[in-house]
Amino acid sequence: MSSGPTAAESRDLELLAKALVETCMRNSELENLHAGRFPSSERGDFSDVKVVTPYGEIPWPQLSRISDAEMKVLMIDVVDRVFTYLSFPEELARIGGAARWDRPKLHPDMMRAIRRRAKARRVE
Repeated sequence: MSSGPTAAESRDLELLAKALVETCMRNSELENLHAGRFPSSERGDFSDVKVVTPYGEIPWPQLSRISDAEMKVLMIDVVDRVFTYLSFPEELARIGGAARWDRPKLHPDMMRAIRRRAKARRVE
């Protein structure tokens, strides 16, 4: 496994990650899914919230909040946006509100996969 990016490269990658996510995910079909009313919870953990359907009640913590059809539309939109972004990074690499987001960090699950793959390559 490589040692990873330098501090300067890491800062550039942090900015790129924020710009990419803001442009390709935040401003995508996700906004349509995010629109609308969200329930309040008196308890704070949403265990007191339920959705009433013709087939019975669904407790909020057990509710899928996005359908398969909505997920498909979202993923197609995001893939198209990422492809466009990667095709024209200089024109799209800007940061708006994402400048105020937390600094990105390496995702633990993805890093485990990277370590597993690096180890497998060494064994080959």
